[in-house]
Amino acid sequence: MRPNLKSFRIIAAVLTSLFIFQTNDIVAAEPVITPDNTYLFERRDTCDLFFDLYEPDARSKVTADGKEKPTIIFMFGGGFINGSRSDETYLPWYRMMTENGYRIIAIDYRLGLKGSNKVGIAQVNAIDHAIHIAVEDLFSATRYIIENAETLGIDPDNIVISGSSAGAISVMQAEYELCNRTEYADILPENFRYAGVISFAGAILSRKGKVKYAEEPAPTMMLHGTSDKLVNYKQIRFFNLGFFGSDKLAERFAKFGYNYSIFRYLDHGHEIANAMCQSFGDQLLFLEANVLEGRKKTVDAVIEDSAIRKNTGSQSRKELYGE
Repeated sequence: MRPNLKSFRIIAAVLTSLFIFQTNDIVAAEPVITPDNTYLFERRDTCDLFFDLYEPDARSKVTADGKEKPTIIFMFGGGFINGSRSDETYLPWYRMMTENGYRIIAIDYRLGLKGSNKVGIAQVNAIDHAIHIAVEDLFSATRYIIENAETLGIDPDNIVISGSSAGAISVMQAEYELCNRTEYADILPENFRYAGVISFAGAILSRKGKVKYAEEPAPTMMLHGTSDKLVNYKQIRFFNLGFFGSDKLAERFAKFGYNYSIFRYLDHGHEIANAMCQSFGDQLLFLEANVLEGRKKTVDAVIEDSAIRKNTGSQSRKELYGE
């Protein structure tokens, strides 16, 4: 039975709505952190791509047993429409990470849905394109870091990728592409692997049905609101086309015994994408146990936290489009 046009329009509309990013009211605390260096890592036809490097506190970048803490590549949110690597929303988190010994590299990536305001059948392909050019840019930044590792003082075998909202989708998708050695990963060395993944409200887009990894993914931490309707917490699936959120991905990780943790914020929506400072203690525990020590410490936690402010902006397709 062939799917009808109406069904495709429905899933395209829903998928499109998932990427409309709503910022909350986090304000960067003073003093504002500034990058130690900025580097041009790629020239595209449409733009030059840079990353900001924030060096870690020298007193805390090495663990008690002599291990250097990972470098964290971070991808901002913005629905693939807008956003910035230096958005003040993220600066307190950058500072907290560097103060605890973790180097931050905040990267640019191309915004594949910039200027898009239509919801229709063609949007699924546009979303797919937006995700994958963001993945390409992440891999380009990674390649630059690998090729300049000595100059930058970075161990290429000790890199964690992290992102918020659209950035979280990008890092989750990147690890999926890398583990399956798709053509997108061809620019990276054959034996390269990330040391970990941290996703603040991310998901994976698959055209091949259930998410499957040919190689075991890196230790992965997922944080997501159970009522998130922008980047869906569960899944949207139509035949082999699927958009799989943290809940469904955790189910797959559990089935195959992968190294992961998931924090399910009860009744919260997409604001969890920006609640990075509020969950900082859990992030440190994940980095220390699952990444640095290599332990399969599985955490599956339901979190009730009234201190995290709920968004007052649009939280659903109906609110966004008046449908």
